Amino acid sequence: MKASGKQWIALSLMLLMLVKAWVIPLVYLDYELRREYIIANLCVNRDNPIVVCDGKCYLAKRVVDAKKQEERQAEQTYMANLLYQVMDTRKPYIFNAPEHLEMPVVITYEFNSPFIARIVAADIFHPPLV
Repeated sequence: MKASGKQWIALSLMLLMLVKAWVIPLVYLDYELRREYIIANLCVNRDNPIVVCDGKCYLAKRVVDAKKQEERQAEQTYMANLLYQVMDTRKPYIFNAPEHLEMPVVITYEFNSPFIARIVAADIFHPPLV
């Protein structure tokens, strides 16, 4: 079964959205997968045996960095949208008014007052239709 180009594009965009939504859980997953390496090499307190943080200092720093990056990305997206709206480069629609506007000479109004009596019998009784 062949997948069309639209399906591949939709799948890739969906994966991008999932990666963006799962940044912080992926940081936690990375910590869990590489815990021994982080404790041995990347932990801030690896030289101080009294403080036992098990690499959670590194994890906290990475989570804060990820949150700051998300905030910066959201702010940049907001500013880009704002600037795009303000600095819209499309040509404005110019309305050309006609030089001569023709108006009807006589204006007539037809108004049937609801207070004028109608003959209801004329509406009901009529000769048979053949």
